Amino acid sequence: MSKEQKNTDWKHKLHEIIYEADTPMGKWFDIVLIILILFSVLLIMLESVKSIDAEYHLTLLSLEWIITILFTIEYIARIICIQKPSKYIFSFYGIIDFLSTIPLYLSYILAGSQVLLAVRAFRLLRVFRILKLVQFLGEASQLKSALKASSAKITVFLFAVLILSVMLGTLMYLVEGDEAGFTSIPMSIYWTIVTLTTVGYGDIAPITPQGQFIATIIMLLGYGVIAVPTGMVTVEYGKRSRALKTGEEHLEKFVHVNTQACPVCAKEGHRDDASHCYNCGSLLNE
Repeated sequence: MSKEQKNTDWKHKLHEIIYEADTPMGKWFDIVLIILILFSVLLIMLESVKSIDAEYHLTLLSLEWIITILFTIEYIARIICIQKPSKYIFSFYGIIDFLSTIPLYLSYILAGSQVLLAVRAFRLLRVFRILKLVQFLGEASQLKSALKASSAKITVFLFAVLILSVMLGTLMYLVEGDEAGFTSIPMSIYWTIVTLTTVGYGDIAPITPQGQFIATIIMLLGYGVIAVPTGMVTVEYGKRSRALKTGEEHLEKFVHVNTQACPVCAKEGHRDDASHCYNCGSLLNE
């Protein structure tokens, strides 16, 4: 075996472990990675508790450095084992990996960069990349499809809610006025949106019977704001689940996909019967 073939072989094995979970080593890699991610987020939380940080600062910092170095090694390995590193570096998860790793280094280089340490919490987003590798892959694909199919309806609905908020906010401004805290139309719209979403901070409240009546209507409408988009997605999800069972639609592309990642562009979510990458056309198994 030539030197070039050996070099390609170990890169292929490394790519299989890091980017895929169909092999025992790949599954173990993902399990260890998710444990490290959750543990690192726990460390960030503990560091924010002043009493704990004051007593165990050196221990927490040492553990954070160990995790950061491990994530750095993983980040470099991900770049090395694909033929086009820029595809990973500038991808969504590539940027997340970089942002969640670099703050600890910057805190020792740039003054005042300690505030960036909170960015490490972005590591939690990496869990989504790992969760897609388990048995819920088909369900996640159907949910993604349902969200995409109902996006237009949800957009129209939210636009209607925005118009309604402007109208009701303006009405509340005219009815209540400065005495109740409705000092401007934007402030009244803010109150309407807060009330409509059932958050209700309580910093502004109507005092007139007319205003309280309008507020009651807004609060009742708030339940619809939550229920309607949820219903839209549920209906679309139900359609796809029924279609999958009855065979009315060709949904194989949403279900029969694996964890294989392209060794060239790092795109994921290929069909089981695919021999080439759907993104760049490269061979998946060289």
